[in-house]
Amino acid sequence: MSYLPRIVDKEINELMEIMGAVLIEGCKWCGKSTTGSHHAQSIIEFQNPDRKQEYEEIKNTKPSLFLQGKKPRMFDEWQMYPVVWDSIRTDVDHTGKKGEYILTGSARPSEGETMHTGTGRISRVLMRPMSLYESGESTGEVAFADIIAGKDISGVSKLSLEDLASIIVRGGWPASIEVKSETKYRFAKEYVKSLVHEEVRKIDGVERNPEKMLNVLRSLARNISTPVANSTIESDVIKNFDDDISRPTLTDYLNTLEKLFVIENVNVTNLNFRSKYAIRTKPKKYFVDPSIAAAILEMQSKDLIQDLNTFGFLFEALCMRDLKIYAQSYGGDIAYYRDEKNFEVDAIFRTSSGKWGAIEIKLGAGFIEEAAQNLLKFQEKVDTAKCGTPAFLMVLTGSNYSYKRDDGVYVVSIGTLKD
Repeated sequence: MSYLPRIVDKEINELMEIMGAVLIEGCKWCGKSTTGSHHAQSIIEFQNPDRKQEYEEIKNTKPSLFLQGKKPRMFDEWQMYPVVWDSIRTDVDHTGKKGEYILTGSARPSEGETMHTGTGRISRVLMRPMSLYESGESTGEVAFADIIAGKDISGVSKLSLEDLASIIVRGGWPASIEVKSETKYRFAKEYVKSLVHEEVRKIDGVERNPEKMLNVLRSLARNISTPVANSTIESDVIKNFDDDISRPTLTDYLNTLEKLFVIENVNVTNLNFRSKYAIRTKPKKYFVDPSIAAAILEMQSKDLIQDLNTFGFLFEALCMRDLKIYAQSYGGDIAYYRDEKNFEVDAIFRTSSGKWGAIEIKLGAGFIEEAAQNLLKFQEKVDTAKCGTPAFLMVLTGSNYSYKRDDGVYVVSIGTLKD
């Protein structure tokens, strides 16, 4: 199978020029090992059971032996042997060489597992499942660089509503992209099964109740794309799944899902950094891929077509996944906007240069005008003296056409967008 280029490749190449080592972290099955291997000359797979005894002996006697091999040298699932982190840091300190090591990890190790932070020696790159552009399903006719620059755009998506439903259920898992049969829809279900029964235990050896964890995941899926408090999840689990769960247990389960890169928070901003309102408003919790929510809710593509309300929430989750991937390529991030009067905008796209834009996400073409008017109203409300003028206003949609309106609002089909 040929290597499918990833957007983070550029970031990895740049960091390898200035740092001694790069850590590629993210959820299981998102393609970290494949991408790391693409940049490496030699590899140690710490999850290989045939080498376990050998690795244990090296760990307990001379960890620096792990470093011997062609450079860049990659350590797959490094968190299984955290001692390699300190060995790499020491070696980089001594040699001063750049681009020597690559680490990949699908879980953050417990605090205290490493002696040093790695600051200035080891840089982190977050990887997610594939965006539509990476999977070849977005035409890439519309680039964020052009939108940020205020240029005219045009593009026509090849994706129908049925295609989008299918993509959501399948997910951005690299291994599923080239599968033509219906089995491609099993990847997310198998991921959830592995997560509940294996990964939540492997991370730190703590036994967690699989059914209780699944009920927490069900609650998260039911509340996807909405700001949700832990108390809401707790009540939902108790009321709708008849499962008694304590607040400390829930906190532990949510923290575990974050350490495994399964869920991500999108924080709120009101673009006034002195306001306490943004701090008090709950973040929105998203799965790293919308297919996880579809699998947990046991929804197939035909079910989404028949339930457009749920389809809309999962479409927003799909868009947020891609937006986060694209924003990362600009050194930025994604937030959502809400002010004291509960006026909301779905996404604020922020770059490292300080430029930013506001995005409304709508599945169907029938909501484009309403979303555009909301963005224009938002532009009037924002205090540009404090946060600057937005570089763009965008309606991100599941419809086919991408263009710039006479009022300056961009209408962009997710099936034409790239970083």
